[in-house]
Amino acid sequence: MNLAKVSANGQVTVPVEIRKKLQLKEGDKVFFIERNGEIVINNASATAIALAQEAFAGAAKDFGVSNENDVQSLVDEVRYGQGGR
Repeated sequence: MNLAKVSANGQVTVPVEIRKKLQLKEGDKVFFIERNGEIVINNASATAIALAQEAFAGAAKDFGVSNENDVQSLVDEVRYGQGGR
């Protein structure tokens, strides 16, 4: 169990063990969510990346992208139009 003291300004120092588990570094942002009557703290950046990955799951297949060359071709198509450069 880790304990932290709340300062007069409402600030809390996240214990080092928790910072390591959440991969928190100086300047990172955290968010709090209520889940099953408990408050959970998460690394905001890591959660945003995970949500983006989930949202785009299957998109590569839908666009016929399976490797870096396919990605570059798609970028070129968007950047220069259907005919390439």
